[in-house]
Amino acid sequence: MSDPRLTAANSRVADTALRGQVSAARYTSGAARQVCVPVADLRHAPHGRRLRQLLTGAPVTCFDTHDGWAFVRAEDGYVGYMPDAALHAGPAATHWITARASHAYTEPDLKSPECAALGHLSRLSVTTHSRNWAQTPLGYVPAQHIAPLPMAEPDPIAVAERYIAVPYLWGGNSVFGIDCSGLVQASCRACGIACPGDSDLQEAALGRALPDGSAMQRGDLLFWRGHVAWVLDAGRILHANAHDMAVSVEALKPAIARIAAEGGGAVTAHKRLEK
Repeated sequence: MSDPRLTAANSRVADTALRGQVSAARYTSGAARQVCVPVADLRHAPHGRRLRQLLTGAPVTCFDTHDGWAFVRAEDGYVGYMPDAALHAGPAATHWITARASHAYTEPDLKSPECAALGHLSRLSVTTHSRNWAQTPLGYVPAQHIAPLPMAEPDPIAVAERYIAVPYLWGGNSVFGIDCSGLVQASCRACGIACPGDSDLQEAALGRALPDGSAMQRGDLLFWRGHVAWVLDAGRILHANAHDMAVSVEALKPAIARIAAEGGGAVTAHKRLEK
């Protein structure tokens, strides 16, 4: 059975690649679009619950628009609905936000009014660039906060540490709120590592499984049913969690015991990303 999170089909339309596999009134290969707001929810249905979030500049394939909602597929394969007004067919992104957070300003002047709050991993099309400012369709962004694409950070743990104290948000993918799998995806994405959006898909796709009892190493991943954490070092993990309602560092053994006591079960996998 196809995973509905990854199947680009609804009652109105389906991806052309699914012809013969699903029934639809219309088939299309879709159109390239980009997110044009700072952060947008990808929803299960129009006005429905949040699945994930997409940041400005994120590319999507738009299969259909209806009653103000677009049916799209994100770059990690997730499909869902977002407001049509959150998308445009603008110029391709050239740079990304490397800082934990930034702002776009109305003028190349730090005392001018800000017009958008931008989170880490946001992607922007830079039209002009000086020593201090980059002009983008959203406004002027501090040049110190951006770097040219592609994303190529060397260490996903160093990236994850930038999110410490960010509030927990189920389905969140930004510095305004993030969940466990969102943190792993953000850390991997900044390092150019392809990563699915949910912890079960991450457990299946990421790294090499290690035998029970293997030594913990910085950058390893620990999985539970419905949860994932980075290994910070031999005795600590770093994760977005509902216990603290934030991204936090926890001692490894007490965290394993706490999660089990709260009904999360035992660790299901210990995996190591390939170099």
